[in-house]
Amino acid sequence: MGITEDLADSLAKDVIAAEEKLGSEEDALAKEIATVIGASSTTTQEAFLTAMRVRRAEARARKVLEQKLADADKS
Repeated sequence: MGITEDLADSLAKDVIAAEEKLGSEEDALAKEIATVIGASSTTTQEAFLTAMRVRRAEARARKVLEQKLADADKS
């Protein structure tokens, strides 16, 4: 990845961790950070939003996979 994507992905990881720690609504903190980024760089904002979507989608998919495996172990 390029520097923009690397920085945006790193920030996305930090925001997700902060949301978990703060008990923040899923999109509230991310939207605030995206707004701040967008004021300076719409390119970085879009990379950040993409990284957030990708990381959240992966987390949801992983939960489904883990549940399926747990259910299979019970059978």
